[in-house]
Amino acid sequence: MSTGPGADSAPAPKNPADSASVPGPVPDRAVATGDVPQGRTKGGTFRSLKVRNYRLFATGAMISNTGTWMSRIAQDWLVLSLTGSSTAVGITTALQFLPMLLFGLYGGVIADRCPRRRLLLITQTALGLCGLALAALTLSGHVQVWHVYLIAFLLGMVTVVDNPTRQVFVNEMVGPKDLRNAVSLNSANFQSARLVGPAVAGVLITAVGSGWAFLINGLSFGAPIIGLLMMRTSELHTVKRAPRGKGQLREGLRYVAGNPDLIWPIVLVGFIGTFGFNFPIWLSAFADDVFHAGPGTYGLLNTLIAIGSVTGALLAARRVVARRRLLVGAALMFGVLEMVAAVTPYFWLFAALMVPIGIFSLTFNVTANSSVQLATDPAMRGRVMSLFMMVFVGGTPIGGPLVGWLTDTCGARIGFAAGGLVSAAAAAGVGLILVRAGGLRMKLDLRRGHPRVVFVPRAPEDRKQLAATA
Repeated sequence: MSTGPGADSAPAPKNPADSASVPGPVPDRAVATGDVPQGRTKGGTFRSLKVRNYRLFATGAMISNTGTWMSRIAQDWLVLSLTGSSTAVGITTALQFLPMLLFGLYGGVIADRCPRRRLLLITQTALGLCGLALAALTLSGHVQVWHVYLIAFLLGMVTVVDNPTRQVFVNEMVGPKDLRNAVSLNSANFQSARLVGPAVAGVLITAVGSGWAFLINGLSFGAPIIGLLMMRTSELHTVKRAPRGKGQLREGLRYVAGNPDLIWPIVLVGFIGTFGFNFPIWLSAFADDVFHAGPGTYGLLNTLIAIGSVTGALLAARRVVARRRLLVGAALMFGVLEMVAAVTPYFWLFAALMVPIGIFSLTFNVTANSSVQLATDPAMRGRVMSLFMMVFVGGTPIGGPLVGWLTDTCGARIGFAAGGLVSAAAAAGVGLILVRAGGLRMKLDLRRGHPRVVFVPRAPEDRKQLAATA
């Protein structure tokens, strides 16, 4: 990953309407110290669901997300059954995310230029057709591993446009005031489906095979399509779109590079997305090779991660201000817990650790996602979020095969521990960079009855400036 700007880089200007109605980015040092209160806005955790268009969006997403999780579990197990190789599972995952690495920024340009509701109707239809194609091949008994590879790549191509469009369309439905809450609820929605999807997939695979899981997934995309068609377009918030022009990719990259509120969360997301989020490889290997169990156990482990993920997402939905300390701390704990899980000898303890791993992974992900969106000018949001998603999932074509090879060669425990080590080291490194860039020093604070680490300005005059801006 590239390094970002120093502390003196000036943040890019924000849309006045955004800054007036959103608890937007707090000045760098105030965020770093953690002294900014985390208040709650009127309406509570589920306030975005009061918006009719968002309710339709969330309902359709819940159904299609459940199908997606069923398909993911079935796909991983199908590839493992066809090849007996964790590397093949890693290649499948890599092919699905390779288009994001290659073309992700172009998807952001399209999302900034075109009507987002119309784009989503096209992409959701295409995703459903891919699911039905894989179902037909599997149920007919003709499926081969190269079929799975090809469909995974096609899914990735559609996702290049679908991902940034879905991210920025949320702002059109709820407006900037509730954007952070809606982003958190989207993650809770996705992870809630993870509670049901893997469990159902495990039962279906055992009872009737993977093909029925793929069929249900393909049909489930009808729900978001219906929701999009039922939306009241008059109630969507007007969002400035980027005009057509040359150099828009470079403009987006320069915008991110010149804003420290964007570059460092994206750098950290890139490392953890590439090396820390390879659960299909690790959990299938642990279920098969370490604990000598079947697809039901694999589904159970994914469900336990989902329980933690839903908890982390709902806790994030209650927050109004996202702190850098929370971002770095959640990433650090995520990496440490992965290393602990990798060496535990007992299945019950390994399974129990999936819950806090899920909590910290979603706390990190939601904090990074919402912070980046709120720090971005609306006209640039598609390109910035495409870069965010590109480094988050686009690194999988590098990390997936590498982690799969390491898991096959050295064992599941070594592979899992290596991913946790890279995640923890990246969190520690970015945390230290943020401290130095902000001219801060670490201090042990005992005022609240328990020790905690805080960051304070080095010089007395900086302390006065911080008090004035916090």
